[in-house]
Amino acid sequence: MKKDFRISVVIPVYNEEETVLDVIERVRSTELVSEIVVVDDGSSDGTWNVLQGLNHPDVRVFRHEKNSGKGSALKTGFAHVTGDIVIIQDADLEYDPGEYPVLINPIVQGRADVVYGTRFAGGTHRVLFFWHYVGNRLLTLLSNMLTNLNLTDMETCYKVFRADVIRKIDIKSKRFGVEPELTAKVARMGCRIYEVPISYYGRDYLEGKKITWRDGLAAVWHILRFRFFK
Repeated sequence: MKKDFRISVVIPVYNEEETVLDVIERVRSTELVSEIVVVDDGSSDGTWNVLQGLNHPDVRVFRHEKNSGKGSALKTGFAHVTGDIVIIQDADLEYDPGEYPVLINPIVQGRADVVYGTRFAGGTHRVLFFWHYVGNRLLTLLSNMLTNLNLTDMETCYKVFRADVIRKIDIKSKRFGVEPELTAKVARMGCRIYEVPISYYGRDYLEGKKITWRDGLAAVWHILRFRFFK
């Protein structure tokens, strides 16, 4: 791997006081990351107090006074990154930062502008909800039909961008609509998009999972919206 790439990780956070420090330490322990940009999206638990106790020069923390959604948190985070490659990392423990080398490799090798980590291509994954799986596949299918891509996992957290690509995207979505929005916009830009298999350690609702069927219905609207409008 080339050493001249600076890697930035953006972590949107909402009510993850139990896991956020663990995630940050796992990201730092990869020894690949130049900076971590954490955006607390108006958490109502002890997340902000936990984050204020951090004292690492490679970690910068920002806060929204009110909860605005994942899209808003990513927009704030992207505005502050300084690296050459940008990775989105959720603040729970569903995705493993140890897989960063696989995720960034297509960009480092000069083959890709954007890389998606797919949960549906053979990686280790926890067995959870059938209808979530069906919903994810249907949303990906609809997105593919309108973007002319052949992704297997449009809704994945692990999306990696060359920094010059993400700087061209003006995020409009407030919540989870950011996933189809980013996909539609990189497709419209003609980016070289790769997928790599990743592991997935999903949570159930008792463990803090937040996305619901309402977000799935909203995603349908956003897929249509960002296919025909900017």
